[in-house]
Amino acid sequence: MDRIVIKDLLLRGIVGINPDERTNRQDILINVIMWADTAAAARSDDIADAVNYRTITKAIISHVEGGEPMLVERLVQEIADLCLSADERISDVEATVEKPGALRYARSVGVTIRRSRSS
Repeated sequence: MDRIVIKDLLLRGIVGINPDERTNRQDILINVIMWADTAAAARSDDIADAVNYRTITKAIISHVEGGEPMLVERLVQEIADLCLSADERISDVEATVEKPGALRYARSVGVTIRRSRSS
């Protein structure tokens, strides 16, 4: 399987359990790796044969900007589900959601999950 990568997508959204996190948007850093066979797209050079990462990125942006989950664990699961439902050619997805600056002395804190269409 080939890897399709969305790297360092920096958005602003609501995620967290503290009162200020429920009212103030904060930076959310997202990285996604999707596994799919890209051979058909490479042969045809036709977007119809490719996993459209632009469409998936727009869906992630809309979801993060419109949602208000309490936990990073929930948001990262929602992003993985979104990717798997976006295109049946995606067999697996690894998603990471980080909150830069959320912990003192740490550049970032986050959660990475890997989900498979078969599970």
